[in-house]
Amino acid sequence: MPIQITPDLSWPLHGMAATRAIERAATAALPPHTLMQRAGLAVARLACALAPHAQSIWIACGPGNNGGDGLEAAMHLQRWGHRPVVTLCGDEARLPPDAAASLARARAAGVTLASAPPAHCDLAIDALLGIGGAGHAASGPRAQRALPHTMANWLLHMHSTAQTVLCVDLPSGLDADTGTYADSEFTTKLIAACATIHWPRRLFCLSLLTLKPGLFTAQGKDAAGQAWWDDLACQAVGNTASDALLLGADRAQRPPRLHASHKGSYGDVAIIGGAPGMTGAALLAARAALHAGAGRVLVGLLDSASMAVDTAQPELMFRPLDALDLRGSTVVCGCGGGDAVRAVLAQVLSQAPRLVLDADALNALAVDASLQSLLVARAGRAYATALTPHPLEAARLLGCTTTQVQASRLQAAQQLAECFACTVVLKGAGSIIAAPGTLPSINHSGNAKLASGGTGDVLAGLLGAYLAAGQGAYQAACTAVFAHGQAADHWPAVQSLTASTLAAAYSPIGYAHPLHDH
Repeated sequence: MPIQITPDLSWPLHGMAATRAIERAATAALPPHTLMQRAGLAVARLACALAPHAQSIWIACGPGNNGGDGLEAAMHLQRWGHRPVVTLCGDEARLPPDAAASLARARAAGVTLASAPPAHCDLAIDALLGIGGAGHAASGPRAQRALPHTMANWLLHMHSTAQTVLCVDLPSGLDADTGTYADSEFTTKLIAACATIHWPRRLFCLSLLTLKPGLFTAQGKDAAGQAWWDDLACQAVGNTASDALLLGADRAQRPPRLHASHKGSYGDVAIIGGAPGMTGAALLAARAALHAGAGRVLVGLLDSASMAVDTAQPELMFRPLDALDLRGSTVVCGCGGGDAVRAVLAQVLSQAPRLVLDADALNALAVDASLQSLLVARAGRAYATALTPHPLEAARLLGCTTTQVQASRLQAAQQLAECFACTVVLKGAGSIIAAPGTLPSINHSGNAKLASGGTGDVLAGLLGAYLAAGQGAYQAACTAVFAHGQAADHWPAVQSLTASTLAAAYSPIGYAHPLHDH
């Protein structure tokens, strides 16, 4: 039976090349047609579990093996008393052998084949393309193709009218590795249509053989909804190296806190930021670090005349910049730093043994080669460093466009990590955590409630607290990113989430929303 993928556990992710290799190995080891039979049975079982009372079922089948999976599922549903309607896109005379065999089995079972989709259905199954949605350029590298006109129209109709949608292997047209579509206009229409069926409650994807990275980042999370997985009983899945890790709660554990400890056990976090007019960003990072369990939080504002105490959070200790102990602290630098952060960044890079760089500190790095050299040199001194760029900041650091970063988020995060010899958190839908020589992770927690000003400052403060408590940069980043998203996942649906309330939503031993303290 397929497995529901929840944020409780981490899972290996395999891109298209690895998935194809697993598929070839499994096909060679099994009798002909076995994989498709297993896939179709898994689809049919999950369809019945997700929509047990569906009176009308439409299965849109493509011209390849993904369509064969749908035809095989149609056969089972017909035999179990349902009356699925199948539309086949393409010439049935050109179907691959396994798909042709499944078509014959579906016909023999009495499945109805129609020339056009139904006007409405309770359950629609997208079996148009799967991982066949990406082509190959003549020179070799993979290149996405826009969906054929008929398929695109069927998908838009499906997501606009069906009560429940189940995608087979991948949402058709979605890139398995990047979570993107080739056609931006179609993407906008499709994601809007997906929202009409109350994502993610009634939108599902059954990933076959492997879990694909593209399901969990970029447009993948909106297009796929709730992910399920069935390895089709293939041993090759566990024997093939993964391309990334889907980060769950089991790999994002907060640092332990012993009874026999004191504030010095959890380190000092020094926040440097808050240029004139942007003090709030530094305070958000500071409050988050404090609530996440930092022993002490010191604030060095670049607007030194702005305040001497935070009356809402009197535990924060304000210090002149030259009074901060950079060598003895975990430093979070850049939150609301403006241009003023450039004056202190070289000193911070040279002295702080544990460092989180965010926002304007990243912008300063992007235009200053000497600062970049200081950043790279930190790895040779065994200093821990984490960068937390959003896509535009990442693009500035890489010298490319935001569109290019978003088109391949895993690759962009890994490129940044290797270039600057540090841990990188590429923020966004399915935030990526990457580090040199380390399997990258895609975060599985979080939602669009985090899409508001200041939540990135909160993340930087969290990361600083976990670094100060003794976690390495990569582990601290995983812990912080997951906790940050988990808070949004647990937030009451009827209550707005602002960065200031988010900053106070953490405890050293776990998420604790203020409303739950009673």
